[in-house]
Amino acid sequence: MSKPSLLLTASPHVLGPDSTPRIMWTVVATLIPIIATSVFFFGPSALLILIAAGAGAVLTERLIGRKGSLNDGSAAITGILLGLTLPPGMPLWMAFLGGFFGIAFGKLIFGGLGQNPFNPALLGRAFLQAAFPVAITTWPTTDGPWGALRGDNFALPLMSPKVVDGTTGATPLGLFKFEQTGTGMGNLLMGNTSGSVGETFGLLILICGAYLAWKNYLNWRIPVSIFATVFAFSGILWLVDSSAYQSPMFMLFSGGLMLGAIYMATDMVTSPTTNPGCWIFGAGIGFLVMVIRVWGGLPEGMMYSILFMNALVPFINRSTRPRVFGQQPKARAAKSEEAKS
Repeated sequence: MSKPSLLLTASPHVLGPDSTPRIMWTVVATLIPIIATSVFFFGPSALLILIAAGAGAVLTERLIGRKGSLNDGSAAITGILLGLTLPPGMPLWMAFLGGFFGIAFGKLIFGGLGQNPFNPALLGRAFLQAAFPVAITTWPTTDGPWGALRGDNFALPLMSPKVVDGTTGATPLGLFKFEQTGTGMGNLLMGNTSGSVGETFGLLILICGAYLAWKNYLNWRIPVSIFATVFAFSGILWLVDSSAYQSPMFMLFSGGLMLGAIYMATDMVTSPTTNPGCWIFGAGIGFLVMVIRVWGGLPEGMMYSILFMNALVPFINRSTRPRVFGQQPKARAAKSEEAKS
């Protein structure tokens, strides 16, 4: 059968060199240095968590998703990002379950890639936060032999994992919120702190995000507005009382703010499509993060802030939609109709 001489498709009709798989796999490539440093700091436990979360996401996509949907790389990104938000000592079956939930209930239930309103990786983590609050808030330290496991990774499903007190500690945000103890900026920048698998090396995350912004694979307005809002908010509080509130640099490089701002808030599917909307979206995330960190019961609020703003994206898009050329605003059109009548 010969090819049709005329092929009718929806716009745009001029195709660029980038495609969804190319963008997704490029994002995966930028995550490799972050994965490598996570394994360097937390040992084999970090790699096991990433494999378990990735397996849960990829296998669910393969079994339930559309034929060939694995090729676009979105399931791989979901699994990796979920694994990077989990503590390295978490039981592997929980990480696998989070990957399953993120893909099945965060993406496929809405129709697949491009139709999900919430970030699947964060939805998977929110499920784990609600189902296993103790395991997901047990933070192993970076001390000890590199090859030692950081927790009871191989705990059997539905069995209580063992927690060794000597190898666990609080995150920098938790130390300050509950014990009024600070963390040195050097450790925050280089990642030598307790925390999730991939949230500790803030400087490297910034470098990888700058590359994605240069490739135009993320809208730089979202992370910049998040950083600016957090910096301004925390700066005001710090100037008011530096003994009760941490510095803006601490707020920027602690917790999951860097990872969330660059890799999760910028998700093309769940973020606004207009540039003004991206500024509003990022500012809203930054504001909610600070409210939760300062006055909330949790030391960190990046996950909930992004998910909440994901829900507002349709309204942000609608309110920031540019006016169609030649079309009058509704108020002006109504006045014109009144004048005619």
